[in-house]
Amino acid sequence: MGYVLITGASEGIGKAVARRAAQDGRDLILSARSEDKLDALATELRQSGREVHVIVADLNNPDGANMLWAEATSLGNVEVLVNNAGLGINGPFAKTDRAREEATAQVNMIALTQLMKAAVQHMSESGAGKILNVASTAAFMPGPQMAVYHASKSYVLSLSEAVAQEVAGTDIKVSVLCPGATQTEFFTDADMHDVRLLKLGLMMSADAVAEAGWSGMMRGKRVVVPGLMNKVFAFMPRFVPSRLLTWVVAQFYVRS
Repeated sequence: MGYVLITGASEGIGKAVARRAAQDGRDLILSARSEDKLDALATELRQSGREVHVIVADLNNPDGANMLWAEATSLGNVEVLVNNAGLGINGPFAKTDRAREEATAQVNMIALTQLMKAAVQHMSESGAGKILNVASTAAFMPGPQMAVYHASKSYVLSLSEAVAQEVAGTDIKVSVLCPGATQTEFFTDADMHDVRLLKLGLMMSADAVAEAGWSGMMRGKRVVVPGLMNKVFAFMPRFVPSRLLTWVVAQFYVRS
């Protein structure tokens, strides 16, 4: 059995997926920028008898994804890739920090694509494998005040479904996890601590999201949307006019 490689594994959904994979008896390669947090998680998971490696990588670096993949595969066969690392920033597109928006595009789309492409090629050679890309319910709709983040997650959803179809009939499975608001550090990092969305009381725990994503991937499910309300949000674009939809979404990101 090969390794499970998880990006953004130091906190939030990535950390929860790592714990879920360890419960399944899987050996792990954990990656993120924070070495201290990765080392602490690795120590915890090794206590259950799992083999755990830590690779510090910055996916905002144009060479970061390729360097991570090379180092990971030097350890052995990567059987499962969990593309979890992601960024975002709240605010009007004209005023948000340019570097943060560019980093969002780099991490959420370019690095994810590089890792996914390497994984599909690797898994084609080894004969099997699974990929779980973490998108969001944001993937299903435009997001005023979070325009680049929503667009990046739409890209992840589209790419994942397309490649899943390309590898249909093989032992390579591609799944995409689309959670809604989740209890993680993302909202602090994205300067969203006071937006209306967080006051609605709809956030799922990272553990619940990780369980849905991991079990869905293991069943070969292409699109995993955990939680009833998140499913409602995901289906909204099918019956709500675009202009009304974007107005509704914008209300979630109003500061209060």
